Amino acid sequence: MDKLNKMTDEELVILYSKGENKAFDALLHRYKNRLFSYIYFIVKNTELAEDIFQETFVKAIITIKQGRYTENGKFPAWLSRIAHNLIIDNFRQERNENVVSNDNSEVDLLNNMNLSEGTIETEIINEQINNDVRHLVKLLPDNQREVVYMRFYQDLSFKEIASITGVSINTALGRMRYAILNLRRMAEEKEVILTLD
Repeated sequence: MDKLNKMTDEELVILYSKGENKAFDALLHRYKNRLFSYIYFIVKNTELAEDIFQETFVKAIITIKQGRYTENGKFPAWLSRIAHNLIIDNFRQERNENVVSNDNSEVDLLNNMNLSEGTIETEIINEQINNDVRHLVKLLPDNQREVVYMRFYQDLSFKEIASITGVSINTALGRMRYAILNLRRMAEEKEVILTLD
């Protein structure tokens, strides 16, 4: 397995397509946490996230086994694109019930508390700010919330975000710009303070 872990994604895909199942296990191990986090952030439901996660890898396996995977050096973006499409399909199927809960979410856009050595008061204020931001982010349209997550939590470039979501870089940048404008507007409307004085 050590040898497999040192191989590139493309080498592992080729090896898997030739029947070496451990090569796919290495790919799964390499990307499972990142992919599951992405799916869960969007769907906000562990059971549904697990279903979509499994279906993503099933589709990847079928595509590779059928020889339809095109090597382009972007295996993780390709996986995310499959997951993205499955999430969209799921939302379309449940369009009438498209209320997504954020109550159990651990998403934290201002995740700097571990880096500070502030007072208890500062930590309480930071926690309140984080809760307010989480609340505001969940009010964003799906496509804006998705870009915010991919940029700040997956640390993806706008080029990668554009590739995964199937839009142009300008559209991805525009969604981020509108997300930030919407967050500012909602913060003003709700009189939410997003920084420490």
